Amino acid sequence: MEDALHSLLSPWPLWALILVVVGGIAVLGWAAELLVREAVALSERSGIPKVVIGATVVSLGTTTPEVAVSVMAALQGDPGLALSNAVGSIICDTGLVLGAACLAGPLPLPANIVNRQGWVQLAAAVLLVAASWPWLAPLSVFQGPARESVGRLPQSWGFVFLGLLLLYLWLSVRWARRSRDVVHLEELEVDVRAPLPLVLAKLFGAVALVIVSASIVIAAVGLVAERIGVPQAIIGATVVALGTSLPELVTGVMAARRGHGDLAVGNVVGADILNALFVAGASAAVTTGGLAVSTDFYRWLFPFMLAILVVFRISVVASRERMRTSFGVLLLGMYVVYVAVLVVRTVIAGPAAG
Repeated sequence: MEDALHSLLSPWPLWALILVVVGGIAVLGWAAELLVREAVALSERSGIPKVVIGATVVSLGTTTPEVAVSVMAALQGDPGLALSNAVGSIICDTGLVLGAACLAGPLPLPANIVNRQGWVQLAAAVLLVAASWPWLAPLSVFQGPARESVGRLPQSWGFVFLGLLLLYLWLSVRWARRSRDVVHLEELEVDVRAPLPLVLAKLFGAVALVIVSASIVIAAVGLVAERIGVPQAIIGATVVALGTSLPELVTGVMAARRGHGDLAVGNVVGADILNALFVAGASAAVTTGGLAVSTDFYRWLFPFMLAILVVFRISVVASRERMRTSFGVLLLGMYVVYVAVLVVRTVIAGPAAG
C-alpha cells in the first residue's frame, strides 16, 4: 500500500498534498469517533458495566488517530513521525487544549484526577524519555549532529509500555468504580438497539477506514516533507499532532464553556498517559529494532514535553481547586513558543540540519 500511495500522490502539487493531509486527518477523526460509538454499543450489549466501558473502550478509542498514524509510520520505517506524533500530542493536549479550555471558562481541578492520574501523566512522560535515552553514551545527545539518530526506544520497552497500559486501565476501572463515574451513552449517540450485524459492520468498517486514512496521511506527509525540506519529525510534532488532537481541543473548549471543565482536564490527563504508553509503546512494539530517536527529541521535543507537564503540575498545586487563568495563558504561551521555535529553527537550519 505504501508504494502504491506514493506513486499515486507523487504527481500531485504541494497544495493538493496539504489538502490530502488535512482531509485525511479529518476522516481519521470521524472514523475514530465511529469506532468508539460502535465499540461502546457492542460492549453495552454484552452487559459490560458503563464504568468499565468508559475507562477502557472510550479512552482507548479516542486515542485511535494517534495510534493509527504512529503505528503505520513505524511499520513503514518512519520512526521520527511515529514518536513525534506521540510527544507532539502530549505537548498540544497540555499546552493548547488545557490553555484554551482555561481561557474559555472556569477549569476545575478534580482532586481524584490531578492527584492520581496527574502523577501517572508526568511519570509516563519521564519514563518515555528515560527509556529512549542512550545511557551508554548519555552526552551524545548534545554532541552529535542535528537530526542524527543517537538513541532508541527498544521494542522490549514497547512491550513494557503496553503492559503498563493494561495496569493503568485496570487501575482506571478501580478508580472509576470508587468515584462512581459513569459514561452517558446518550452523549455518545449510541444506539444499543441496532441489529448486531449492522454494529459489527460499522465497527469493522471504522477500523478499515482508520487504517486507510492513516496510511494516506503518512504518505502525504512524507511527500510534503520532501517538497519543503522539513523533517517528518517536525511535521509530526506540529501539524499531525495538532490534527489528531483536534477532538480533544473542541471537546475541552466546549466542556469548559458549558461549565464542565473537569471533563476537559480528565480528557487531557488521560490522553497524555495513553500517548506515552499506548501510542509510543505500540509503535515501538511493532518494530523489531524499536524506534530510532534523533537529537531533535533530546534537544527540543522532550524538554518541551517535560517542561509543559511540570508547569501543569505546578498550576495544580498553586491553584488548588480551579486552575488560575494566568496558568492557562502560560500553558497556551508555551505551546505557541514551542511551535515558533520548531518553525524558526527549521527555517534557519535548512533541509540538511535539524
